[in-house]
Amino acid sequence: MSAHDALLPPSRWVVRFSALVADGARVLDVACGQGRHSRWFAARGCRVVAVDRDTAALDRLASVPGVTTVSADLEAHAWPFEGEKFDAIVVTHYLHRALFPDLLRALADDGALLYETFASGNEAYGKPSNPAFLLTDGELLTMVGGSLIVVAFEQGRIEAERPAVVQRLVAVGRLRPWPPELPI
Repeated sequence: MSAHDALLPPSRWVVRFSALVADGARVLDVACGQGRHSRWFAARGCRVVAVDRDTAALDRLASVPGVTTVSADLEAHAWPFEGEKFDAIVVTHYLHRALFPDLLRALADDGALLYETFASGNEAYGKPSNPAFLLTDGELLTMVGGSLIVVAFEQGRIEAERPAVVQRLVAVGRLRPWPPELPI
Protein backbone atom coordinates (compact mmCIF):
# COMPACT_ATOMS: atom_id res chain seq x y z
CA MET A 1 0.00 0.00 0.00
CA SER A 2 1.19 3.49 -0.76
CA ALA A 3 0.84 6.67 1.25
CA HIS A 4 -1.86 7.60 -1.26
CA ASP A 5 -4.11 4.88 0.17
CA ALA A 6 -4.55 6.94 3.34
CA LEU A 7 -6.55 9.39 1.23
CA LEU A 8 -8.86 6.76 -0.22
CA PRO A 9 -12.34 6.39 1.22
CA PRO A 10 -13.45 2.92 2.26
CA SER A 11 -14.42 0.60 -0.58
CA ARG A 12 -17.98 1.17 -1.76
CA TRP A 13 -18.44 -2.62 -1.63
CA VAL A 14 -17.42 -2.73 2.04
CA VAL A 15 -19.54 0.30 2.90
CA ARG A 16 -22.56 -1.16 1.10
CA PHE A 17 -22.44 -4.42 3.03
CA SER A 18 -21.19 -3.05 6.35
CA ALA A 19 -24.81 -3.17 7.56
CA LEU A 20 -24.23 -6.92 7.96
CA VAL A 21 -21.70 -6.05 10.70
CA ALA A 22 -23.32 -5.02 13.98
CA ASP A 23 -22.14 -1.94 15.83
CA GLY A 24 -19.73 -3.11 18.50
CA ALA A 25 -18.72 -6.19 16.51
CA ARG A 26 -15.17 -7.53 16.61
CA VAL A 27 -13.72 -6.95 13.11
CA LEU A 28 -10.47 -8.22 11.61
CA ASP A 29 -9.04 -5.99 8.87
CA VAL A 30 -6.53 -8.20 7.02
CA ALA A 31 -3.57 -6.51 5.30
CA CYS A 32 -5.12 -3.24 6.44
CA GLY A 33 -2.56 -0.91 4.86
CA GLN A 34 -3.35 2.67 5.88
CA GLY A 35 -6.50 1.45 7.63
CA ARG A 36 -9.33 2.93 5.61
CA HIS A 37 -11.62 0.04 6.61
CA SER A 38 -10.32 -0.11 10.17
CA ARG A 39 -11.22 3.56 10.56
CA TRP A 40 -14.64 3.03 8.94
CA PHE A 41 -15.63 0.21 11.29
CA ALA A 42 -14.12 1.84 14.38
CA ALA A 43 -16.18 4.98 13.66
CA ARG A 44 -19.24 2.70 13.77
CA GLY A 45 -18.29 1.53 17.26
CA CYS A 46 -16.70 -1.75 16.22
CA ARG A 47 -13.67 -3.22 17.95
CA VAL A 48 -11.17 -3.56 15.11
CA VAL A 49 -8.01 -5.62 14.93
CA ALA A 50 -5.91 -4.21 12.09
CA VAL A 51 -3.13 -6.50 10.87
CA ASP A 52 -0.38 -5.67 8.40
CA ARG A 53 3.36 -6.16 8.03
CA ASP A 54 3.89 -2.42 7.42
CA THR A 55 4.64 -1.08 10.89
CA ALA A 56 4.72 2.54 9.67
CA ALA A 57 1.14 2.19 8.42
CA LEU A 58 0.10 0.55 11.69
CA ASP A 59 1.69 3.40 13.65
CA ARG A 60 -0.76 5.78 11.95
CA LEU A 61 -3.62 3.71 13.34
CA ALA A 62 -2.30 3.45 16.89
CA SER A 63 -4.22 6.51 18.11
CA VAL A 64 -7.54 5.60 16.45
CA PRO A 65 -10.08 4.73 19.17
CA GLY A 66 -11.40 1.20 18.80
CA VAL A 67 -8.46 -0.05 16.71
CA THR A 68 -5.84 -2.50 17.96
CA THR A 69 -2.91 -3.05 15.62
CA VAL A 70 -1.00 -6.27 15.07
CA SER A 71 2.25 -6.34 13.12
CA ALA A 72 2.53 -9.64 11.28
CA ASP A 73 3.80 -10.92 7.96
CA LEU A 74 0.88 -13.18 7.10
CA GLU A 75 2.77 -14.79 4.23
CA ALA A 76 5.97 -15.66 6.08
CA HIS A 77 4.79 -16.54 9.58
CA ALA A 78 2.10 -18.57 11.33
CA TRP A 79 -1.43 -17.20 11.53
CA PRO A 80 -1.36 -14.89 14.58
CA PHE A 81 -5.04 -15.35 15.50
CA GLU A 82 -5.21 -19.10 16.11
CA GLY A 83 -8.25 -19.91 18.23
CA GLU A 84 -9.70 -16.39 17.94
CA LYS A 85 -13.08 -15.58 16.40
CA PHE A 86 -14.20 -12.40 14.68
CA ASP A 87 -17.73 -11.18 13.94
CA ALA A 88 -16.50 -9.85 10.60
CA ILE A 89 -13.41 -10.18 8.45
CA VAL A 90 -12.56 -7.59 5.82
CA VAL A 91 -10.00 -8.16 3.07
CA THR A 92 -9.45 -5.72 0.20
CA HIS A 93 -6.69 -5.48 -2.40
CA TYR A 94 -4.91 -8.50 -0.91
CA LEU A 95 -4.63 -12.13 -1.89
CA HIS A 96 -2.65 -14.89 -0.23
CA ARG A 97 -4.51 -18.08 -1.01
CA ALA A 98 -2.85 -20.07 1.76
CA LEU A 99 -4.64 -17.86 4.34
CA PHE A 100 -8.13 -18.74 3.25
CA PRO A 101 -8.57 -21.72 5.63
CA ASP A 102 -7.35 -19.51 8.51
CA LEU A 103 -9.83 -16.78 7.56
CA LEU A 104 -12.71 -19.25 7.49
CA ARG A 105 -11.73 -20.72 10.88
CA ALA A 106 -11.45 -17.23 12.40
CA LEU A 107 -14.92 -16.15 11.28
CA ALA A 108 -17.64 -16.52 13.90
CA ASP A 109 -20.37 -19.03 13.01
CA ASP A 110 -22.74 -16.12 12.33
CA GLY A 111 -20.04 -13.72 11.10
CA ALA A 112 -19.66 -11.82 7.84
CA LEU A 113 -16.79 -12.04 5.34
CA LEU A 114 -16.34 -9.01 3.08
CA TYR A 115 -13.71 -9.63 0.41
CA GLU A 116 -12.69 -7.58 -2.63
CA THR A 117 -9.51 -7.97 -4.63
CA PHE A 118 -8.06 -8.09 -8.11
CA ALA A 119 -8.84 -10.78 -10.66
CA SER A 120 -7.55 -12.14 -13.95
CA GLY A 121 -7.72 -9.48 -16.62
CA ASN A 122 -6.36 -6.79 -14.31
CA GLU A 123 -2.96 -7.12 -15.99
CA ALA A 124 -4.41 -5.00 -18.81
CA TYR A 125 -4.71 -2.09 -16.37
CA GLY A 126 -1.44 -2.33 -14.45
CA LYS A 127 -0.54 -3.88 -11.13
CA PRO A 128 -1.10 -6.37 -9.82
CA SER A 129 -0.43 -8.33 -12.97
CA ASN A 130 1.23 -11.44 -11.55
CA PRO A 131 -1.24 -14.37 -11.69
CA ALA A 132 -0.26 -15.26 -8.12
CA PHE A 133 -2.05 -12.08 -7.02
CA LEU A 134 -5.08 -12.33 -9.33
CA LEU A 135 -8.15 -14.43 -8.66
CA THR A 136 -9.32 -16.75 -11.40
CA ASP A 137 -12.92 -16.86 -12.63
CA GLY A 138 -15.19 -17.55 -9.65
CA GLU A 139 -12.28 -18.36 -7.34
CA LEU A 140 -13.72 -16.62 -4.28
CA LEU A 141 -16.86 -18.71 -4.62
CA THR A 142 -14.75 -21.85 -4.79
CA MET A 143 -12.70 -20.84 -1.74
CA VAL A 144 -15.84 -20.27 0.34
CA GLY A 145 -17.32 -23.54 -0.92
CA GLY A 146 -20.29 -24.62 1.14
CA SER A 147 -18.83 -23.38 4.42
CA LEU A 148 -20.57 -19.98 4.25
CA ILE A 149 -23.77 -18.60 2.73
CA VAL A 150 -22.99 -16.27 -0.17
CA VAL A 151 -24.96 -13.05 0.09
CA ALA A 152 -23.41 -11.26 -2.88
CA PHE A 153 -20.79 -11.94 -5.53
CA GLU A 154 -19.51 -9.85 -8.42
CA GLN A 155 -16.67 -10.12 -10.84
CA GLY A 156 -15.70 -7.88 -13.68
CA ARG A 157 -14.19 -4.57 -14.72
CA ILE A 158 -14.74 -1.47 -12.60
CA GLU A 159 -13.97 2.21 -12.91
CA ALA A 160 -12.92 3.25 -9.42
CA GLU A 161 -9.73 5.08 -8.48
CA ARG A 162 -8.50 3.55 -11.74
CA PRO A 163 -9.87 0.86 -14.07
CA ALA A 164 -9.40 -2.63 -12.65
CA VAL A 165 -10.76 -6.16 -12.81
CA VAL A 166 -12.00 -7.39 -9.45
CA GLN A 167 -13.91 -10.08 -7.62
CA ARG A 168 -16.08 -9.19 -4.66
CA LEU A 169 -17.79 -11.50 -2.24
CA VAL A 170 -19.89 -11.12 0.88
CA ALA A 171 -20.75 -14.28 2.75
CA VAL A 172 -22.14 -15.02 6.20
CA GLY A 173 -21.79 -17.89 8.61
CA ARG A 174 -24.41 -20.61 8.63
CA LEU A 175 -25.72 -19.58 12.07
CA ARG A 176 -26.63 -16.10 10.81
CA PRO A 177 -30.41 -15.52 11.03
CA TRP A 178 -31.79 -16.05 7.55
CA PRO A 179 -32.39 -14.22 5.36
CA PRO A 180 -29.94 -11.40 6.00
CA GLU A 181 -31.20 -7.93 5.22
CA LEU A 182 -29.68 -6.67 2.00
CA PRO A 183 -28.69 -3.05 1.49
CA ILE A 184 -30.54 -1.11 -1.17
